Amino acid sequence: MDIAALIAWLITALGGFYMLGTWLARGGASGGTSRLPVPVVFGHFALAAAGLVVWIVYLITDKDALAWTAFGLLVPVALLGFVMLARWIPVHRARAAAEATAGTQTEPAERHFPVPVVAGHGLFAVITVVLVLLTALGIGGS
Repeated sequence: MDIAALIAWLITALGGFYMLGTWLARGGASGGTSRLPVPVVFGHFALAAAGLVVWIVYLITDKDALAWTAFGLLVPVALLGFVMLARWIPVHRARAAAEATAGTQTEPAERHFPVPVVAGHGLFAVITVVLVLLTALGIGGS
């Protein structure tokens, strides 16, 4: 189950990297019209990356405290992810209304996130959290 968690985490990270790259390329960090606060975006990224490193070290050392540390890092990652999702949904819903003004400077960077990427990122994030928790609890073996 620990390797399955790693695979789910890596798939989640791929979707996250895609969205981060899209957001940065569209000017999200420049303080334009993005509804995603820069500290939330980079906090989510930094904590997720730190948790992944801790998880890899756990896989190498098999120290239970590291599994719990990785899970502890995932809790604020998930909370920040939900904050960003809640702020992205109105932007996505307004997309159809803004089709007439597409390409203007007032377009939020996160409007360009493909729905399947957002959904896949969220799905694999939930799978990751569950697998990490089950591993930390010692359920399902390694």
